[in-house]
Amino acid sequence: MPDILRVFGRFDLIALLDVSLVALVFYLLLFLLRQTQAVQLLRGIVILVLLIGLLSAVRELRAFNWLMRSAIPALLVSIPVIFQPELRRALERLGRTGTLLTASTRERDMGQVIQGIAVACQALSERRHGALIVLERETGLGEYVDTGIGMDAAVTPELLETIFYPNTSLHDGAVIIRGERIVAAACVLPLAEDLAGERYLGTRHRAALGATVGADAVAIVVSEESGIISIAHNGRMIRRLDAKRLEKILSAFYEPLLRSNWPRWLVLAGRKLGLSKLYIRLRRMWQGVR
Repeated sequence: MPDILRVFGRFDLIALLDVSLVALVFYLLLFLLRQTQAVQLLRGIVILVLLIGLLSAVRELRAFNWLMRSAIPALLVSIPVIFQPELRRALERLGRTGTLLTASTRERDMGQVIQGIAVACQALSERRHGALIVLERETGLGEYVDTGIGMDAAVTPELLETIFYPNTSLHDGAVIIRGERIVAAACVLPLAEDLAGERYLGTRHRAALGATVGADAVAIVVSEESGIISIAHNGRMIRRLDAKRLEKILSAFYEPLLRSNWPRWLVLAGRKLGLSKLYIRLRRMWQGVR
């Protein structure tokens, strides 16, 4: 008991301020990187460091401990190089007034968004107007948003049809949707490399595949030549869709949590923790058993 009192006796206001500043630094770092793909890389580094720490605790692993002691300085030097684009964008965001106070707390009704996208794609398909729409999910697409024209508009069929009307300033590029808002238009996406059996795909289709290879985003493409509607996810593409089937596929990505009867805070916490895929698998297993 005296030992505990002695420990807490040294915990004064200076120590509290010290701990608070360290927590604030980590919070700002995670906040600035939350809308980029660097979050997944950061998670991997944290897991790797924890595993190395556990193995290093075993004193018998002398060769491994020597290797880790030699490799840690090189790892610390390589981290700024790996995160160089994200760190630059983070510093730019930090310099903008009010950036840290714009966290959105609105509830998102993806049902209307999906319906609006399906209606717009059907109209664009009938008119042979090319389109590329990307839905941001858990992996942030902030680096792609910065390449386009910033917007903050509701997702409506009329707005999407206007954006992709030929010869307008915003039609050549991708529209990125975050939640229920269009955040940017005319965005530049990375092109996927030529895939076996997919060499006939145009630039929009390759950009859709490129945006979904390293992220969990969903991309919808309307071909300008044929009017065919396609959807890409995880580097794969489903083609020749109509409005009804497109709406059904998009709903499948959001249905498990959004249409549940769970409380909103639990839904959002599950999405943040990446439990959506686990819920889908358990639900399918339960349906198979029944």
